[in-house]
Amino acid sequence: METFLLIFLLIPYLVLRYYLTDHDTPAEKERKRLAEGIELFNNGEYTKAHDYFNQKIKEYRKSAIAYAYRGQCNLKEQNIYSALYDFAEALSFDNTLSEVHLQKGMAHFQLLEYETAFLSFDKAVWFSRGEEPQALRWRALARMKLHQLSQAEKDLSKAVELGDENAAYVLSQPPFRRKVIL
Repeated sequence: METFLLIFLLIPYLVLRYYLTDHDTPAEKERKRLAEGIELFNNGEYTKAHDYFNQKIKEYRKSAIAYAYRGQCNLKEQNIYSALYDFAEALSFDNTLSEVHLQKGMAHFQLLEYETAFLSFDKAVWFSRGEEPQALRWRALARMKLHQLSQAEKDLSKAVELGDENAAYVLSQPPFRRKVIL
């Protein structure tokens, strides 16, 4: 009887504990803390956002999200090598950020470093569980540069299935030339 009473009293405690526990990931918490700078970036105020994230990196030396956004600002301002540094720093603190792998790959692609870009895009696809069409499309573009056309076509087809109109356009061009219906 005492065991039953103990279990009966323990159930509400466990339920309350579950619902009162913070379920945000560290990256989500960082995004909330850096919301002001993220808004600047999203509004296209890249210089102000860069300054904001630069200051936040001084305050929070191990902030993967601050490095990631400063890297994106650098990429928008064509400071590609600075962007690559920031992306590498971000990934050193949190290697699971698929969007950072994607941005890093885009920087390498701009530098015509297609093999390195492919590796970053491949990680972006992996960490997004293949559900991010932009990562699939960029990986396909790198594969095309590396003459891996059949794999590129598969990536593009999957991106189209996920609603990527840009991938549909690429599939309609040589070397593929297929009609794609979204």
